[in-house]
Amino acid sequence: MKTKPRMRIDTSQRYDQCFGCGPKNPIGLKLSFKQDGKTARAEFIPTEFYQSWGGIVHGGIITTILDEAMFYAAFFEGVSCVTASIEAKFRHPILIGEPLTITGFVTGKRGKLVETEAAISSMDGTLLAEGKAKQVILNTAPSSESEEGET
Repeated sequence: MKTKPRMRIDTSQRYDQCFGCGPKNPIGLKLSFKQDGKTARAEFIPTEFYQSWGGIVHGGIITTILDEAMFYAAFFEGVSCVTASIEAKFRHPILIGEPLTITGFVTGKRGKLVETEAAISSMDGTLLAEGKAKQVILNTAPSSESEEGET
């Protein structure tokens, strides 16, 4: 079996085209996370562009939203990383047009890994989906020039 060459990820670049958070990606989610203490927080209303069965948000999109929240939780603590493993649990169907609150936070750091969790809730607080991830640390000093992250 061939070994894939190691790839360097330049974390000093801006990521305007990121599918999760890139403001210039015409088909992206355009999630905008803010730091709220130790929590990354965003609000989002999914459109029909992100559906699977009629009126229901696709599970891959839900997982992407959770992944982005967990990345930002680590990023706000000064860590740039990429996802090594992710687990998503879907508690209730998420409907197109439903306003969502998304939160993510760091639960631990071990060696080169950051452990994170995230949740997607309806505006009334009902838990709709949750996730856990282990992320590989790329560096611990994100560039001050970069306001956007990359998952």
